[in-house]
Amino acid sequence: MRITRQTICSPLAGRVLALLALVLLAPASFTSSTFVAHGQAAKPLISAVAMVGMTVEDLDRSVEFYSRVLSFAKIRDVELTGDSWERLEGVFGLRIRVAWLQLGSEQMELTEYLTPRGRPVPPSFSNDRWFQHIAIITSDMDRAYDWLRQNNVRHVSSGPQLLPDYIKAAAGIRAFYFEDPDGHPLEILQFPSDKGDLKWHRTSPLFLGVDHTAIVVGDTEASLKFYRDILGFRVSGESENYGPDQEHLNSVFGARLRITSLRAAEGPGIELLEYLAPTNGRFMPEDEHANDLVHHETSLVTENIELTSRTLRQAHARFISSAIVLFPKAEAGFHSALLVRDPDGHPMELVEK
Repeated sequence: MRITRQTICSPLAGRVLALLALVLLAPASFTSSTFVAHGQAAKPLISAVAMVGMTVEDLDRSVEFYSRVLSFAKIRDVELTGDSWERLEGVFGLRIRVAWLQLGSEQMELTEYLTPRGRPVPPSFSNDRWFQHIAIITSDMDRAYDWLRQNNVRHVSSGPQLLPDYIKAAAGIRAFYFEDPDGHPLEILQFPSDKGDLKWHRTSPLFLGVDHTAIVVGDTEASLKFYRDILGFRVSGESENYGPDQEHLNSVFGARLRITSLRAAEGPGIELLEYLAPTNGRFMPEDEHANDLVHHETSLVTENIELTSRTLRQAHARFISSAIVLFPKAEAGFHSALLVRDPDGHPMELVEK
């Protein structure tokens, strides 16, 4: 169309030119994925959070701990090696043993690197950026805490904490942080009657399932661009937590947190923990690898891994896997996968089943 003064003055042409200007002047990060997240025409890129995985030093020891102490059931145990796994995890010459455990309707994945061995979890605090825990729901906090004490778990919290009424979004929640044998932080949590999914209000068994995984982030808005605007998670709750009970729960003096809960259509949630104070948490090590014991992988299900990969590359996400890796035999329950980092370096495993 030839643009003349008369054309510019027409209402239709004005709208066309305004839209053209919006596209041309938009920053590079403003991609089609923004419209995917907020529009109605496209599905979210992520359809489910499948599970959270972590690297362990001794798989038999970890399976015994999670099974005997926390009531998980082992459902599968395999040994894996080969070029595809090396390219997915970014670790050359690997041989891994992987176990899948289930509690209620949720699963977790434990991986032992038979070779090459990685580094132990460094001395850590709950506001360090590599912090990640899974939140296990209990039907009875007092009995659960007594049971954990009998099994000599290492405390992170000074004891179970009751979040106060002035934190309205979290009022009445009871929680306790502790560690597994490798130093991975864990949480047991009990919801009051007015909070949490209905399935968390059964009176037995003692441990019911996994509600969410929590990760420390440096900037909630940057994380929301990744999880909400690109991947399509929805925000399911927000809170600002502070005070003595929160400090003793996290074992961080003066802790004040912005907490944002995210959900996909299925599976556990992802909880963003931004420490408004103190702000001295350490960054994820640049040389963190999948065989290091600090390593967690949150498995996210996508129906179109090609589109998801392309969208993340357009958004300049950091990839651990150099490209999509194919698994024709679906040894781990998926046919293709890749590993990518969120803005704070937390590894996210994208899988297409």
